[in-house]
Amino acid sequence: MNSNIPRELTRDEKVTIRKLVTSMCANYDSAYGCLPLDCDCVMLGKCWTGGGCKYFRSSVLPLDHALEAALTGVIMDMRACGICGKSFPVHNNQVYCSASCAGKARNKRQRGYMRKRQGSI
Repeated sequence: MNSNIPRELTRDEKVTIRKLVTSMCANYDSAYGCLPLDCDCVMLGKCWTGGGCKYFRSSVLPLDHALEAALTGVIMDMRACGICGKSFPVHNNQVYCSASCAGKARNKRQRGYMRKRQGSI
């Protein structure tokens, strides 16, 4: 699919964009709208792909990898986390989606090692 050709956003995409803008965008205020533009947020009324807020594209959109792939057309390699099952984009040899999942996996390995060691003594 060519990402240069605008297409209409799906309902789920619109809902996800609204959720990201209202909860994660540093430029959005519920009382005033977009603070730098001093008007309503452009992304909340968006119906088609293409164009839009540069700040949203560069800083807020990467928080939702599935939406980013759908809007930009760039398909990223995704991997499922071995602990929580959440999918995340692959960076180098990363196995877990977050530091907390990596810590949980380390604790699990350590418990297994200690059980094995206790049984041999």
